[in-house]
Amino acid sequence: QVQLVESGGGLVQPGGSLRLSCAATGRTLSGYAMGWFRQPPGKEREFVAAISRGGVYSTYYADPVKDRFTISRDNAKSTVYLQMNSLKPEDTAVYYCAADYGRDGDYWTPTYKYWGQGTQVTVSS
Repeated sequence: QVQLVESGGGLVQPGGSLRLSCAATGRTLSGYAMGWFRQPPGKEREFVAAISRGGVYSTYYADPVKDRFTISRDNAKSTVYLQMNSLKPEDTAVYYCAADYGRDGDYWTPTYKYWGQGTQVTVSS
């Protein structure tokens, strides 16, 4: 069993930055593909970014966040990060971390086995 806890959300002005963290308890994240998803107000959950589970880590991004967001992981700390720069009002959402053991593709669909409780990100002046 993996428990995921997100942190780092908050209120930020347009153009600002935030770094979200996702800490796993229960076991190491080795072997787990990790993803970040978000759910804007009144909309469905959508893919944001993902990082593969091992070897040379590959990263994947949704088009709206490419070149602004960066996903990374530190297996020794059992933590995954999402660095968000140049934030826009349309980035406002609840952000969720997700983990799935052995996943080697289809990172974009929200079928991961483990999910965090979410952290609110609000971009507003």
